[in-house]
Amino acid sequence: MRKALLALACFLAALAVPAHAREPAAAVAAETGSTRFVPARALAERQAIARYGPFRVLDSGRAALVGVTDSATPAQFAAMLRDYPALAALEMVECPGTEDDRANLELGRLIRAAGLATRVPRGGSVRSGAVELFLAGTARHIEEGAEFAVHSWIDEDGREAADFAPGAAIHQPYLAYYSEMDMDEAQARAFYAMTNSAPFAAAKWLDAAEMRRWVGTGVSRPHPRIAYLDLPPMLP
Repeated sequence: MRKALLALACFLAALAVPAHAREPAAAVAAETGSTRFVPARALAERQAIARYGPFRVLDSGRAALVGVTDSATPAQFAAMLRDYPALAALEMVECPGTEDDRANLELGRLIRAAGLATRVPRGGSVRSGAVELFLAGTARHIEEGAEFAVHSWIDEDGREAADFAPGAAIHQPYLAYYSEMDMDEAQARAFYAMTNSAPFAAAKWLDAAEMRRWVGTGVSRPHPRIAYLDLPPMLP
């Protein structure tokens, strides 16, 4: 059943995901080399028993995310689950963002369909599009000392979220995704507005307590929910 859900999520996600990217903004990407994130990542690298793109398998039940996601990452995630079917938790250690929003939201749906919990440890950094992946956990945990950063997406023409009317169809894929990740309509719109309140070239930083106020922690729905079956393509 788990493999079937993964295959279904992978196929259907492409129908309703934006074509533009929420790549790491300059101010966010610059933090990738910051020494404050080195200990947590170094520990994950030392503990790794297998590597799949930006993922590091820590033991039979846990994997860590330690890099940027891109168009290849959903397939790498699927390969990891094939080889380690007992994985139950994803440690979000050093997560700069994504180079491909379409693939990133697909990955989030795969994480949810696989039933993984997400956890940001002390010293963990979740930035840009990686925040969407944190939301995918069927249980979400944020330790004190974790940090988050958000900013607007940008399209191929250099337009950002604020350049479109609030009701424009281009916003719908994100709102639909947040709904699938357990937010009601008001929460989804408020969270989406908050993430886009910082321009692409800058970033809004949140500590553990601030992010908990936005997304909460604890256990989400106990079973995967494929809620986007009837969504038409929203973007060219």
